[in-house]
Amino acid sequence: MMKRLLTIIVLMFVSRVCLSQHTDIVREDTLQEVTVTSRSAQKRVDEVQIGVEKIDIATLAKVPTLFGEKDIIKSLQLLPGVKSENEASGGYQVRGGKAAQNLILLDDATVYNAGHLMGLFSTFNDDALMGGSLYKGLVPAQLGGGTASVFDISTRSGSLHDYHFGGSIGLLSAKVVAEGPIQQDRSSFLFAGRRSYLDLFLKASEKYRDNTLHFYDANLRLNFRLSQRDMLSLSFFRGRDNMGLVDMMDMEWGNTTATANWLHTFSDAHYANTKLIYSDFTSDVGIDMLNIYYTMKGYIRHSTLQHQQTWQKGHHRLNYGLEATHLQLQSAEWDINLLHQREKREALTSALWIGDEWHIGNMIELSAGLRFHHFSVLGGAPYYQIDRESNIVETTEKSSGSIVKTYADVEPRISAKLTLNEQHSLKLGYSRTSQDIHAISGMSMSMPFDRYTMTSNIVRPEQADQVALGWFYITPKKDYDFSAETYYKNIRNVYDYRDGKAFYSEIEIERLILGGKGRAYGIELCGHKNSGPLTGWISYTLSWSENKIEGINDGRWYTASNDRRHDLAIVGMYRLSPTWDLAATWRYNTGQALTAPSAKYDIDGTTFYYYNERNGYRAPAYHRLDLSATYTKKLQKTTHIWSFGIYNAYCRYNPFTIRFKNDDKSPTGTIAEQTSLFGIVPSVSFTLKY
Repeated sequence: MMKRLLTIIVLMFVSRVCLSQHTDIVREDTLQEVTVTSRSAQKRVDEVQIGVEKIDIATLAKVPTLFGEKDIIKSLQLLPGVKSENEASGGYQVRGGKAAQNLILLDDATVYNAGHLMGLFSTFNDDALMGGSLYKGLVPAQLGGGTASVFDISTRSGSLHDYHFGGSIGLLSAKVVAEGPIQQDRSSFLFAGRRSYLDLFLKASEKYRDNTLHFYDANLRLNFRLSQRDMLSLSFFRGRDNMGLVDMMDMEWGNTTATANWLHTFSDAHYANTKLIYSDFTSDVGIDMLNIYYTMKGYIRHSTLQHQQTWQKGHHRLNYGLEATHLQLQSAEWDINLLHQREKREALTSALWIGDEWHIGNMIELSAGLRFHHFSVLGGAPYYQIDRESNIVETTEKSSGSIVKTYADVEPRISAKLTLNEQHSLKLGYSRTSQDIHAISGMSMSMPFDRYTMTSNIVRPEQADQVALGWFYITPKKDYDFSAETYYKNIRNVYDYRDGKAFYSEIEIERLILGGKGRAYGIELCGHKNSGPLTGWISYTLSWSENKIEGINDGRWYTASNDRRHDLAIVGMYRLSPTWDLAATWRYNTGQALTAPSAKYDIDGTTFYYYNERNGYRAPAYHRLDLSATYTKKLQKTTHIWSFGIYNAYCRYNPFTIRFKNDDKSPTGTIAEQTSLFGIVPSVSFTLKY
């Protein structure tokens, strides 16, 4: 097991650093565990917002999970329109967008790379969470910052009346949770912590004892009832990963967030939230390879003040507010032997919004809004003009705090529902979203050490316009419901690496990338069985995703690295008895798009490959069956839960990476070499709640 995990880490890292961006990975993760729709079947039909999925942690289904770890992020990958990046990856792709185009909010604080151990585990501990809403590109006016989706997650409040404690132990990690009143009926706390103990296994091995491999995360929430009309909540989160392979590399990364939320109630129909929000994502990588010692550090920091009010009057529900953020980003600070370079940027971003939900008669319900987005690039660092060959032709340096360039735009959002009868409804939506933080990855899989850049004097905000149409139906007894949604998305200012460039080529990231446009479209089908001992759902997505960037693929449209034609998920849960629950999931998807060499040539004994078309080939299809059984025994004061699982039950070796190398049997030939991560992986975990 330890050898396999260390091999995974090496593969992920070496493939990122040593391969060009054309030797793409074939990936696909899936797992799961959270039953995805916490809302009732009727709610799916009644919801006015199109393209939204609700997840309630209290209704987590006992579906199979990798290593027995519940994972809210992987649960999203069972939804129509949502795809996993790769085997065991924590990244997900929504309606043609990459993982970096998803905005993840934890109590309104931005979280990046929401995965431990390169995505094997989610950053989020389900014991600390109340629920979440995934907006698949059509988002309310108060949310902005992600062109593919917004995943808005909330931590739960501790009990004001009673103390509760719990803990879980699994194959690779353990969790604890505690909650209760600080002052009875006036204040409460919730603490949830998790730590892996892989490092303990490593130390028991003479061969691996000097390596490092562990993670931890901790959530703390404090709630105070200041008066009958005022509530103050403080939430904190910290997650950290540490990996090290002796004499080769060290990697650390993680997120720290803090949110202070003052809720003031003017009346039963009018309330306001004022928030101070801070988030910090950092990564630190050190490599000693091929006689080159290389270190790289990066960070993204948000400091935000936000105020919003909600007012219910008659058939209208207004939401309006404003926010301002000071943004700091260090794309890279590295040392390569004796060379030290650094690129860091700052910006001020602000937004004003107003949204309204209202009924027009008995059949039509609307949700509409406008968001005004403003972004100012600040001085204190050099900014460049780049020619077509990626050379710097002009450098501008302004004093710290001065404005280098400003962007402003208006983002309209509207969603309408037409109720045909109690069983049928039609929904139509349009949304414009923008994004100022750009992750540039040469792989189809996001990594914690991908390079980031923000909107600058020449890098423009990414913008997406999406339209969607949906039909929703529920049977008269509400035991089944069905939905079909189709969408088209047009994206401007999509950035990708230039041909032959990689993330470590130059410190000036504008020299590495080119901008263009993208488009994505598809159809999503889903059916739920909601009653009886057997429940579950089937989701299917047919989709296309393409980019067109001048200077890449001869300026022609090319298949995006996250394009997959077919995605199918089947989830079944069976209530065998009051104590036993069984579950199974099966996933299938078309193979990942990748770039393969079309020719090769030899210079002084070294082979060089020629790539004619970006992402012109496909990896083999991905499919996998997972099984689980959960035993729950409720005693007078405690609950005992045993969870058993089998990941990849029929041992399908799915492609994780595909690399191309010379065929020793044919000097003119090239062979593709597939690497897989997992065969059958059994798991067991025990949870005690008091």
